[in-house]
Amino acid sequence: MIQKKIRLGDLLVEKKYITNDDLKKALQIQKEENYKYKLGEIFVNEGFISPKKLAELLSHQLNIDFIDLYAEDIDFDLLSKYPFNFLKIHGVVPFKEDKSEIYLAVSDPLDYDAIEHIERVNPTKPVKIFIALKNEINHILDRLELIETTKTLINSVKRDIKSGTYRADNEQSSIMKLIEVIFKDAILKNASDIHIEPSAKNVTVRSRVDGILKESFVFDLDIYNALASRIKILGNLDISEKRKSQDGRFSMNINNRVYDFRLSAAPVMFGESIVMRILDQQKILLKVDELGLEGENLSLFEELLKTPYGIIFVTGPTGSGKTTTLYAALNEIKSVENKMITIEDPIEYQLPLAQQIQINEKIHYGFAEALRSILRQDPDIIMVGEVRDEETLNIAVQASLTGHLVFTTLHTNDAPSAITRMIQMNLEPYLISDSLVGVVAQRLVRKICPYCKKEYRLQKSTFQKIEKYLPKEYKFYKGEGCDRCSFTGYNGRIMINEILKVDESISHMISIGMNKYEIAKKAEEIGSYHPMIADGILKAINGITTIDEVLRVTKW
Repeated sequence: MIQKKIRLGDLLVEKKYITNDDLKKALQIQKEENYKYKLGEIFVNEGFISPKKLAELLSHQLNIDFIDLYAEDIDFDLLSKYPFNFLKIHGVVPFKEDKSEIYLAVSDPLDYDAIEHIERVNPTKPVKIFIALKNEINHILDRLELIETTKTLINSVKRDIKSGTYRADNEQSSIMKLIEVIFKDAILKNASDIHIEPSAKNVTVRSRVDGILKESFVFDLDIYNALASRIKILGNLDISEKRKSQDGRFSMNINNRVYDFRLSAAPVMFGESIVMRILDQQKILLKVDELGLEGENLSLFEELLKTPYGIIFVTGPTGSGKTTTLYAALNEIKSVENKMITIEDPIEYQLPLAQQIQINEKIHYGFAEALRSILRQDPDIIMVGEVRDEETLNIAVQASLTGHLVFTTLHTNDAPSAITRMIQMNLEPYLISDSLVGVVAQRLVRKICPYCKKEYRLQKSTFQKIEKYLPKEYKFYKGEGCDRCSFTGYNGRIMINEILKVDESISHMISIGMNKYEIAKKAEEIGSYHPMIADGILKAINGITTIDEVLRVTKW
């Protein structure tokens, strides 16, 4: 074990990261806080030095290797041998061992007491110390806590079921605690959905992160019925009905935040597949310039929002972020001077200065019925969650022609196809040309993980597909894969889009029945439309996403 004594403050002054006055200020803060924080934490919190720079400096000064814990295969069985509270308080992770040594990651290599304690627990093996970032250590310890909590709960659930004391409606039951662990795990990963899927031998819990499903837990099949029944009770579903699909909704407070869960249960071969969409009620509404719109597309979209009346469509498949775009648009133009009403299924987020209506098909109060009734509410701006039928489309168009600005969605592959879709729904071309302001088509692509991003060259076949969209100079990037991105190379998602603005020339082409290809070509010529693949390639060149992602979701 190292015993080299070092005064951190003096070292930072010597290396000219801080001044003597900065050191005095940090020591004063430490004293005022009753030594609650270590000096290194204060230096970081005060902005004197970054956590990584501090760790690298100590690594060099003390001759201790710096390690990226996210790139290591953590031995959680080894971790569980040590008192969790001790690991958490001191910020240490014994992450693996071999025949001769225990490998210990520490955030503070000067915490000799913690290092000596680890050595006392395993006196037969010396400890090899590595310096790691505190947030990485905390993340590993959070995962350990989740694993240990799950083990205990699973055993508790089994005991309850075996003893006959289990009750599905018990709020304090072990199965309810297990459900909370599943939810916390998904929220920690920023998942959008939770999937619980029974098979012949076990039940798998998967979370959808950045549009891709990842396995989170695998439980024994004997707890599945208890798990499924308790979730169905949360969503007010009939637990005795297992032959047909059911939908529900419930709210829960997780980590002091309120989340809504949209629940779907569907019969499958070995039980019921349960899927829950996670909606954060405290999520901050995005601004228009935070959606992924930029350059000419951002300018086109802002022009559409300034229109006093007409209809604006946002199109794309399920899960392409259409609702987020609609909310951002409404949030941009909301005003105390305007009456804004939305019709949704379901209401996902609370929108300031808007009256939001939840449709209810069970009582035959759908989009068309709600839209017809709200026109008597004297609205200025209307948002219809989705145009599903000819009747809803006709009422929405009539509303736009009588002085209302209407926002809604369609399921089409690109912006020009929205025109074709409206004609297929028996809307006359002259009504489309008179009412349509513009169409936004979009997809979500995964963003490159910033922690493992590197430059790379395209394959020749890929280059040939996109060559006509490339500038003279360009670079492309991809993620190599690391623990921070679960070795996928991606972390987060961003929108790519195309916008068709309907000006006089495009309106005339629509009215005389010209097809979508002719309209798209003309719109490109006059600069009121750029295909989605061009926006995706621009984001790839800027190092935001990969060409593979762009080609995965766009037509080329």
